[in-house]
Amino acid sequence: MSTEEEMIRLYAKQLKIPSFAEYRDVLRQADPSADFSELLLELMKAEAASRQENQNRRRLKAAGFPYLKTMEEFDTSQLSDTVSPVFLQELASCQFIQDKQNVIMIGNPGRGKTHLSIALGLKACTQGYHVLFKNAATLSTELCEARDNYHLGRLERTLTKANLLILDELSYLSFNRHQSELLFKVISDRSEKSSTIVTTNLPFSKWTELFENTTMVAALIDRLTFRSHVLDMNGDSYRLKSTLQKIV
Repeated sequence: MSTEEEMIRLYAKQLKIPSFAEYRDVLRQADPSADFSELLLELMKAEAASRQENQNRRRLKAAGFPYLKTMEEFDTSQLSDTVSPVFLQELASCQFIQDKQNVIMIGNPGRGKTHLSIALGLKACTQGYHVLFKNAATLSTELCEARDNYHLGRLERTLTKANLLILDELSYLSFNRHQSELLFKVISDRSEKSSTIVTTNLPFSKWTELFENTTMVAALIDRLTFRSHVLDMNGDSYRLKSTLQKIV
């Protein structure tokens, strides 16, 4: 490596433009007749693309998805007539996040609610939104532990900063009074300020079974459903159908 190349790498590192250190790759791909300004533009494009990719990776890591699922992998053919593929594509545009709207997915197990919520979260990440995925029961425990360890405010600020908060499986475990009130505050603080996706097996009429503080259930549902899309995703289980097909 020549002295000039070493200096280029050094300055690229100091200026935090690592793509410029790989200028030879750009030169090899460029038109031989390209002038300096065209080559500089290509270097800047490469740096911008690299930064965008790095930002996407950071957002995906920070989101905390349990696994990755895409919209393309979601089987829309088995949806009920109340949820059309066209509507799902509208959600995938993430305009609902821009409009600070919520999405509530209600349906029995195995209907792809978690898959769809993750897929929408991935779309949001690629569009530059800050996303957090939280299992509802896990989040309630984290909130209580944060309160007991005197850093509840820090956790609440982290949740508030998310453009999209995904609360998965708000259905399997009931919440005591403290958990109910802490979850209510999280959702209330986001109302009309940012978007929340909730997946649940229970219709709203049965949410009183989840929360010990039943007096705030109506207020909780009111805040979630205001400016929201409610998806009826009931039907036969995708997972069960897939398992039976494999057995046959």
